[in-house]
Amino acid sequence: MFRAAVALAACLAGAQFVAAQTNGATAHIVVPFAPGGGQDVLARVVAPDLAAALGETIVVDNRGGAGGAVGTAFVARSKPDGTTLLMAAASHLINSALDPKLPYDPIGDFTAVAHVGAGAMLVLVNAALPVKNVAELIAYAKANPHRLNYASAGVGSATHLAMAYFASTAGIDIVHVPYKSTAEALTHLLSGEAQALIVPTLGSQAYVANAGVRILAITDHNRLASLKDIPTVRESGLPAYEFISWFGLLGPSRMPPDVVAKINDGLGKAMANPAVAAAIEQQGIAPKPLSPAEFARVLDEDFALIKSIVRGAGITAEQ
Repeated sequence: MFRAAVALAACLAGAQFVAAQTNGATAHIVVPFAPGGGQDVLARVVAPDLAAALGETIVVDNRGGAGGAVGTAFVARSKPDGTTLLMAAASHLINSALDPKLPYDPIGDFTAVAHVGAGAMLVLVNAALPVKNVAELIAYAKANPHRLNYASAGVGSATHLAMAYFASTAGIDIVHVPYKSTAEALTHLLSGEAQALIVPTLGSQAYVANAGVRILAITDHNRLASLKDIPTVRESGLPAYEFISWFGLLGPSRMPPDVVAKINDGLGKAMANPAVAAAIEQQGIAPKPLSPAEFARVLDEDFALIKSIVRGAGITAEQ
């Protein structure tokens, strides 16, 4: 599934240091995970053009550990001068919702700097399951309470929360079976050991080509241009449901507004480059620049939703 992301990351890894343009300053984009993941790929995609726009050197700095907490805490403790940024995703909020004891507040200890985009997810079922759409899946689950199961990439993962929220919204009783990764969860879906799975749009063409999988819907409110025949969950039986994952740059709290505005403008210019936008879209993410205030609202609203899902499903980090 992640072959495209890993390949792109490998190509970009050699370009970790971006040449300084004018003032010789150096900024760091911290990725709180090892190289090769989605956040790492995005950081390396936007770094060269962002460096050019800011007139600075940008270093992509992988600081993995503790499910992202190590690198995230490092940024929270850094000087709020714009030289240390975090390439964050929805997992930033999910981790805190699951474990309130983390050494940072995911909202209060950070500044919303620049939104990169959002990625939807796909509702998949094993092709042998006798359902063709979301409405039929819900009806089947209601007729067979606690007999249908769904796979995830682990407790508290986006794949877990997306389906837990789906089940809660639909009012169905469906059993969660966590695996170690999305790839492992997909393997068990294909084998029939799991009947359903919600996955990121990354690698979606592989699902289309696999006869063992049926794509029922997309979790965004809009259809994907690359999968225009796949309906949204909203339009196919569950109008109250939407689940997307944001990606963006965060800085330490108390960053000066003028510094935030400069970086936000620089990322907007970087994303205006068709090559950069295309590379972001290749990751299944729709590029969408937002103002810092708009991005801050996305964070607040998403954190409220995630906490609601976690409480409603009784999910804890220890499960």
